[in-house]
Amino acid sequence: LAQIETMFTAFYGHLRLLEKNRICPCNACATAPNLELKVVAHSGDLKFIQVQGNRKPFGQQVIEAHRLLKNSVDSDNYALISKELANDLELPLDYNSKVYRFNEGKDLYDEKEIAYIYSLIEIEKLNLNSFSQAKKVSFDRDPNIVLEETFPIAAESLLEYITNFTYRHHWVKGVDKFEYNTNEVNRLGTEHVCVINGKQLNFVTVTKNSEPGKFVHGELTPDAPFIKEFYQFYIITPGTATQCNLRLEMYWETKSIFIKIMSYLLLNRAVKKNASNVVSGLMQFVTQSRETEMN
Repeated sequence: LAQIETMFTAFYGHLRLLEKNRICPCNACATAPNLELKVVAHSGDLKFIQVQGNRKPFGQQVIEAHRLLKNSVDSDNYALISKELANDLELPLDYNSKVYRFNEGKDLYDEKEIAYIYSLIEIEKLNLNSFSQAKKVSFDRDPNIVLEETFPIAAESLLEYITNFTYRHHWVKGVDKFEYNTNEVNRLGTEHVCVINGKQLNFVTVTKNSEPGKFVHGELTPDAPFIKEFYQFYIITPGTATQCNLRLEMYWETKSIFIKIMSYLLLNRAVKKNASNVVSGLMQFVTQSRETEMN
C-alpha cells in the first residue's frame, strides 16, 4: 500500500508541476493535468519469455491482471487489489486509512469470477511533493535592447527550437558547451549552464506577462559580467502556418552607478551585437532546417 501511495503521490505531484510551470503550448502538455491513474495489483506464479530481445511475463495471472483493468469500478482514479493478493498480504477487505477506503467488488471474466477490493483515491488526501514556484517577473520600464525579426516557420516550431536545449548549440555561437538535464523537459524553473571561455553562466527559465496568444520564453542569469541580473525574453507572435514574428527583449540591472554609466557607452553596444548574432544564428538554423526537410 505504501508503494501504491508513493506512485499516486509522485504522479499527481508531477502533474501539478507541469500545470504550474509548463511552457510548451501543445495540446498534450496543456491537457496532461487532466490525466488520472489506475493501479491494479495481483499475485501469482509467473513465467517469462523473450520477445524481440525483451523479457516479458506471461501466464494465467498476467491475463487476469489485464482483465482486472476492465472492471465495474465507477472511476478512473483508483487502486485495485485482487482478493487473492489481499489474502496473501493479510490485508483486511475493509481496510481504511487517510488515503484508502476499500470496498469489495467482483467481475466475471470468461465465466470465471474474480473478486477484488478497491479504493478511490482523493488527490486532496495525498501528501504531494512540494516544488519551486515559477518565477514570473515584471518591469516598470522599457527593455534595454529590443530586436524583432519575421521567421519563415510556424510559431510552435520556432518555440521548440528556442526552448529545446538540444538545438541551442546550432544557433548560439561562441559557447563552449551547454549543460542541462537531458531527462527534463524545459519548463519554468528549469536550470541550464552556458560555458563561455571556461566561465559558467547559470540560467533559469522564467516568464512574464504578455498579450493573449503570444508565446513567451524567458531566461535569467545573475552571472553576466558587471550585471546584477540579466534577462532575455523570446516573445513569439503566431502569424500563418509558415510564418511568425520573434521579438527579443533584454533587460539588465547593473551592479553600480559607474557600471550603469559605462553601460550606456559600451555595454549596450556589446549586448546588442551579441543579440543580433543570436537572432541571425537562429534564422540561419531555421532556414537550413526547412531546406533539409524539403529535400
